[in-house]
Amino acid sequence: MMIRVNGKDYQVAEEPADRPLLWVLRDELGLTGTKYSCGIGVCGSCEVHIDGVATRSCITSLSGVKGKSVRTIEGLASPDGRLHPVQQAFLDEQVPQCGWCMSGQIMRAAAFLETNHHPTEDQIVSAMKDNYCRCGTYGRIKRAMARAAKEMANKRARP
Repeated sequence: MMIRVNGKDYQVAEEPADRPLLWVLRDELGLTGTKYSCGIGVCGSCEVHIDGVATRSCITSLSGVKGKSVRTIEGLASPDGRLHPVQQAFLDEQVPQCGWCMSGQIMRAAAFLETNHHPTEDQIVSAMKDNYCRCGTYGRIKRAMARAAKEMANKRARP
């Protein structure tokens, strides 16, 4: 079976088709930035984008991505290596502590900010409420998202 991840096509075994996308990404493709934590789709540490939508890869079957485009944290930066505005804002605001949830937090934030260009604080909190951080960096996450939203808006406004 062919799957498209970070703009590149990969041939992976079709069977078992119900195996979680997370394990295909980590074990078969070596893309270990997507983390395993709860395994039941609750925490958000395994989030990736499927056709631009933030999705929990631990509960998404391989067959569920056939014909779709998957983007992982490794594919979020630009091809020339510049960090995505969300990644940069998370660093600038010193969000990461243990780091386990960060790729999922960043992927959720990036997907949200692609469709919500000028979010309010309440919208940011609502968008991130189902992604858990064991270290409790929620205030920093909120500041980083506001910072990234501003940067992304500035980039859209430039000619």
